[in-house]
Amino acid sequence: MARQLPPTASPDDTPKGDPWHAFGYVVSGVAFYGLAGWALDRWLGTTFLVAIGILIGAGFGIYMTWARFNKASASQDKPVGD
Repeated sequence: MARQLPPTASPDDTPKGDPWHAFGYVVSGVAFYGLAGWALDRWLGTTFLVAIGILIGAGFGIYMTWARFNKASASQDKPVGD
């Protein structure tokens, strides 16, 4: 019986980026803007800015993740010689 070799990965099968970067962007955005919202809540005497900060941080983290992975896939799709 002939020995079969495992299939090699085509360029389309390779991962486009590290998922830990996506996790890091979202967590750091939530932490940073949540902390900023908490500080503004303490300074202004309000109670809602921490929630707004967390939501804005999550939004920025998701946007940064999208921008990074979109840039990575665009550079991989670029033809050789450009």
